[in-house]
Amino acid sequence: MQTDLVDRIYECSVVPEAWPAVLDDVAALAKATGGLLFSAHKALNWTASESVSDVFASYVNDGWFGKCSRRVCLMSQDAPSFFVEHDFWSEDEIDADPVYRDFFRPRGLGWSAGTGLQVPTGDNIVFSVERAFADGPVDSASVARLNAIRPHLARSALVSARLQLKRAQGATEALTALQLPALLLKPSGEIAEATLLAQELGDHIVWAAHGHVRLADRQADRMLADALGAIGRDAADDVRSFPLRDADGIPAYVAHVIPVRRSAHDVFGDSFALLLLVPVASDRAPSATLMKSLFDLTPSEARVAQGIAGGATPEAIAADGEVAISTVRTQLRRVLEKTGCARQADLAALLARIGATAPR
Repeated sequence: MQTDLVDRIYECSVVPEAWPAVLDDVAALAKATGGLLFSAHKALNWTASESVSDVFASYVNDGWFGKCSRRVCLMSQDAPSFFVEHDFWSEDEIDADPVYRDFFRPRGLGWSAGTGLQVPTGDNIVFSVERAFADGPVDSASVARLNAIRPHLARSALVSARLQLKRAQGATEALTALQLPALLLKPSGEIAEATLLAQELGDHIVWAAHGHVRLADRQADRMLADALGAIGRDAADDVRSFPLRDADGIPAYVAHVIPVRRSAHDVFGDSFALLLLVPVASDRAPSATLMKSLFDLTPSEARVAQGIAGGATPEAIAADGEVAISTVRTQLRRVLEKTGCARQADLAALLARIGATAPR
């Protein structure tokens, strides 16, 4: 079930008409009525489960979207997690909120779990699952199930958002619409197609013999090979998003390895994976956003990484989070693996270079 759902999530990246059914299954993880995906850059695009599509058409068309503070709260969070109403508001505040009182509850809804992604490209992405008011708030076990698939949702939605939730007619059209350095790869790492922006990244991409590609950052190149191998094995705990550093060791891009699944082959042919490079820094969002861009970090791993960035010791992080030091050390080891760092000092230096400080 989980592997099939993950495959279908990646299919949605370039086959947006598959999102409503997938959002149904994502909502089922939280015993919710339906799910939805909003993306906004220069325009608002959205899709939803059929069960809540009419509700959210009214939500957008009748002006409730602009009045709702939920997405603002979600976007303000550094942790890569789904959040529920009680993470932000008291019971009395929820009862008094006109969007909940006058829009959601009269339509039988009123509880949700949502997550936001603010990508340096300018794309703002929100996922949520909507639960019937009579069924009560979304519980922590449901949030944990949603967080388990969040990295896959994030990567797929990044591509969908760049395509404005429209299906491309072919690989060339899709890659052009992404407006980012991107390469379609075969299982061996051989290039099937690449954007002009990727071809211009001579400082980061090495065009090897026989149509193969390597990354100049050796750590990132190893992680790319591991990610491609893990896709072939359907490994559950593989890392598919990692920093790509320049010659000075400063993160310049976050590389996302996105499997080509199911009917996505209708767009990308026999390609195996899409390698998408998202710049860490932008005029809109200075480079303090690496932790948000590394989709594979869990909420607890992100908290540890931010603690290290702020100069805290593992012991202090454990005490602050009221968890065992052994747990923090395990999480720190995973953060080192996911960021391609060999030592804690390397991680601190990496995060210091981009200004990723601990939460206030």
